[in-house]
Amino acid sequence: MNRSTFMTKINQQHVWEMIEDINICMFITWDGSRQRARPMAHMPRQDEHAIYFFTDATAEKDGQIEEFPIVTLTFVDQSKNDYVSLTGTATLSNDRTKIEELWSPMMKSWWDGPEDANLRLIRLVPEDAEAWDGPHDVVSTIKMVAAAAGLGKPDMGDSGKVRM
Repeated sequence: MNRSTFMTKINQQHVWEMIEDINICMFITWDGSRQRARPMAHMPRQDEHAIYFFTDATAEKDGQIEEFPIVTLTFVDQSKNDYVSLTGTATLSNDRTKIEELWSPMMKSWWDGPEDANLRLIRLVPEDAEAWDGPHDVVSTIKMVAAAAGLGKPDMGDSGKVRM
């Protein structure tokens, strides 16, 4: 089938659903000479068209974001063969009301509480994404193995670029 006529379920809503199902993403910044990546827990809020992260006021990535606010997030769910790469603009915030709203007891591992003076927020506004929603069942896996053995082409699922 011609790629231009290929129908895909990858759209903005589907991308939001995919990232909501994946708990940790790689948060990639630019320091002026190299990219820097680190795993981070994210808090997507589709109704605000934003993805939030807690960060420490002393974190190196905060300075990188202030100087180079365009960042990339990558999400992987190997159990479903789902992958998302998302780019957007990040800003730092000390919005204590929002911090308290997003706070969860799991954050106690890093900060004393939502009132911790070093706790900050990163707010990322997604601009575009590229997503791959792979086949999720055993039959598809068998078909991929067969294709690797030269027995036809596998169903690789859906993929697409999306303006967020």
